[in-house]
Amino acid sequence: MGKSVAQKVIEKHLVEGEPKPGEPIAIKIDQTLTQDATGTMAYLQFEALGIPRVRTDLSVSYVDHNTLQTGFMNADDHRFLQTVAARYGLYFSRPGNGICHQVNLERFGVPGRTLLGSDSHTPTGGGIGMIAIGAGGLDVAAAMAGYPFYLAMPKIVLINLKGKLPPWVAAKDVILEVLRVLTVKGGVGKIMEYGGEGVGSLTVPERATITNMGAELGATTSIFPSDEITKAFLEAQGRGDAWTEILPDPDAAYDETIDIDLGSLEPNVAQPFNPDRVVKVREIEGMKVDQVAIGSCTNSSLKEMLTAAEMLAGKTIAPDLSLMVSPGSKQVFEMMARAGALEKIIAAGGRILESACGPCIGMGAAPPSGGVSVRTHNRNFEGRSGTADAKVYLTSVETAVATALEGVLTDPRKLGSPPRIDLPARFDVNDNMIIPPPEDGSKVEVIRGPNIKPLPVNDPLPDRLEGEVLLKVGDNITTDHIMPAGAKILPLRSNIPAISEYVYEIVDPTFPARAKEAGGGFIVGGENYGQGSSREHAALAPMYLGIKWVLVKSFARIHKANLINFGIIPITFDDPADYDKIESGDEIVIENVRERLEKNEPLTLVNKTKGVEIKGTYELSDRQREIILEGGLLNYVKKSVS
Repeated sequence: MGKSVAQKVIEKHLVEGEPKPGEPIAIKIDQTLTQDATGTMAYLQFEALGIPRVRTDLSVSYVDHNTLQTGFMNADDHRFLQTVAARYGLYFSRPGNGICHQVNLERFGVPGRTLLGSDSHTPTGGGIGMIAIGAGGLDVAAAMAGYPFYLAMPKIVLINLKGKLPPWVAAKDVILEVLRVLTVKGGVGKIMEYGGEGVGSLTVPERATITNMGAELGATTSIFPSDEITKAFLEAQGRGDAWTEILPDPDAAYDETIDIDLGSLEPNVAQPFNPDRVVKVREIEGMKVDQVAIGSCTNSSLKEMLTAAEMLAGKTIAPDLSLMVSPGSKQVFEMMARAGALEKIIAAGGRILESACGPCIGMGAAPPSGGVSVRTHNRNFEGRSGTADAKVYLTSVETAVATALEGVLTDPRKLGSPPRIDLPARFDVNDNMIIPPPEDGSKVEVIRGPNIKPLPVNDPLPDRLEGEVLLKVGDNITTDHIMPAGAKILPLRSNIPAISEYVYEIVDPTFPARAKEAGGGFIVGGENYGQGSSREHAALAPMYLGIKWVLVKSFARIHKANLINFGIIPITFDDPADYDKIESGDEIVIENVRERLEKNEPLTLVNKTKGVEIKGTYELSDRQREIILEGGLLNYVKKSVS
């Protein structure tokens, strides 16, 4: 039986286990990336492992999130990141060089390699045939130390693309259609592999848009074949020697198959407050819009920027609307300038922001009170934009620009013929904002600002857990709910005592104070708990506040892994109906916890307040159970990596 692209890459990197769906496996990691919102903590964790130099083929530290410098904290973290990169052998992408996923695709991605990144949108690299996985910073720190990455072998789903996209329909509309069909839970435990005749009609930037938002499906990763289109992209970047052809075998077997006819697609839009609330633009067009933002790691390539410029050429945006444009990288920015694209955007009334994440993570350009913002970003969670009552709609660049011109949500097909955008045979390459590490960094002084606090480390799991349910929440709780982003909170990522004051601020601002007063406790949730970002702070800060277990109906992949990494037991209801038998304020006790985990036995949670018992299960490998018993991955890895 033949193999898929994903199977070929995974099996080449397999170091432990059988690559059968659901079975625990470990894979060698070739490359890692971090960004500054997650990187500072990841490198503090790496330092704690005592390894003198990274052991990957390539590791890159990017600055792209916390670039709004309203005080010393972000600037201090950037200085720390630059010196720690030099000390331990990483490349450093300076502020202004661009968004990590866009730059990594352009300058470092290699088909057939594995990439682990401390950002949930790391699967962007699947656009050139990489197994690229988002994870918590501690997993990335372990990979930099030479430790393999452990996961349950995902199912492999073929997204069979037929035909070709019609005019005005974009790659963003493809992934929005997949989200409409599968929902934000539909990719959990799966790799989405794109194949079929339609693949040949999509450029690498278009493929990367699709794999980028596979994160919103909850998928482990997404991947395209590495073919002649991939080769042309890498040659245009001056990296043709990095290309390897990786195609599925003609008789490749998949666990599931989903057919999508590209030719039948229309412009789509995701409505607030989840990326899977997708409808056709024409179904809700005409809605007044206050703001349009073009950019993010999903839609900020040269192709998207040139498309926006040509659509705006000689026109003016609507009078009651603001337009922000964020190029994805310095390379894109420079080439836009040389092509006259910046002039066209500025003349039309667009505001040019720096090459960074910016509005996507609530770092500036927040909408007005109660405003409607149409964005080419990947997430539209409540409050993520920086304005609590704003409503964010996700669209393609084409729909976003049409909306900016008309002032209301507009189907771009009404604008006549679309602009034709031809990517150059050669991109302008200038890597002067990427600093390679010295051959010997042992003499480099790592500079730490006052906002960088010592790394909190958990204690081994006790025999008995007793305490209060501090919070009960519903379905689809995101990591933005648990640990918000934005200009006020993101600069505290290297200061766990300070950032822990904002845990669950959106849901219940009293949570941190109550957790500290109670000496810790527990959390209860519904389906798909922890969807969204890879931010490990959504587990690390609760651990600092004393959270010992989380009991839910189901978990999102990365957040569950992060809970394990910090010694918090991820428990699921044996019977989902038991969700109604437990409330905030209930006193819960679990006896013989260590013994039960050691024997891989279910847990019995005794609700002393209501006088009932609740059966809890957990899906943990032998290794994961050992990690929790040790109090977290850092304690565990310290014992096994030398």
